[in-house]
Amino acid sequence: MKIVILSRSRFLYSTARLALVGRVRGHHVRIIDPLRCAMLVDGERSALLYRGEPLGPVDAVLPRLGRSWSFAGLAVLRQFESLGVPCLNPSGGIAIARDKLSTLQCLARARVPAVATAFARDARDVRGGIEALGGPPVVVKLSDGSQGLGVMLAESAAGAESIVGAFHVFNQHILVQPYLRCDGDLRLIVAGGQVVAAMRRRAAQGEFRNNLHRGGVAVVHRTAPEERRVALEAARAIGLRVAGIDLIESPHGPLVLEVNASPGLRGIEAATGRNVAASLLRCLEARYSAASSSSSGSSRLRASSSGQPSTIPDALR
Repeated sequence: MKIVILSRSRFLYSTARLALVGRVRGHHVRIIDPLRCAMLVDGERSALLYRGEPLGPVDAVLPRLGRSWSFAGLAVLRQFESLGVPCLNPSGGIAIARDKLSTLQCLARARVPAVATAFARDARDVRGGIEALGGPPVVVKLSDGSQGLGVMLAESAAGAESIVGAFHVFNQHILVQPYLRCDGDLRLIVAGGQVVAAMRRRAAQGEFRNNLHRGGVAVVHRTAPEERRVALEAARAIGLRVAGIDLIESPHGPLVLEVNASPGLRGIEAATGRNVAASLLRCLEARYSAASSSSSGSSRLRASSSGQPSTIPDALR
């Protein structure tokens, strides 16, 4: 296959790892920066250019979309989808996963157990939500944060109100969740309807966040059937073929903390010894096989993505 990885940098660990494993599996892999893409949206003349030139034939796309440039990345991914190119994760599922509140609403609609969460646009309304959660301490999160950034612990309702009020000055949306004391959290990687790897993350000394980017440590975790069930249902509810599902243990069973559409590979491969990148590539290969078996498959995507110079406006060249 001719695979495109959408990523801002070929030097990011997960991007480089996926490219390496893809090439080992016999694929032609190209890494492109979605911010250098231009698009023509005009019915049959629709095209996608990279660095001013037609991109050429593409069989499948593997998106690695960072939160800071999700608008541009999703626009490029939707263009690939409109051209009939099979993508590892659909743009709609990635867009939902980018927003923690939207994610939790989808999980609630699908009856997937998740951590209770309060949302209030005005800091004056936060106290009622905290009371509904059982009172402080609570965790205050940015709705679109990642890697533990924008996550704070509030020991009192007044403290939570101050945090929410400060972030609302900058038009940031905030979620409030109960602070659940437990032995770290779990990260399960779902790919193609299976849990392919799992690790337990524990916070560093003096830190309450379990993220590896915040100094946390990870060990391999042997999943229970209920944990696998919840993770698979969460990915299905959001519409993702590949996802990192963060769970936390509670007296009532595992609860979903977050859903990540582009889970990092370094930490979980190191902790588990699993070739998670190969699992993602196998999922993409299956997606391509399913798409190419239909009559509207690869012939359209190849013709559309290659473009014709005579039909592409000068402004897009």
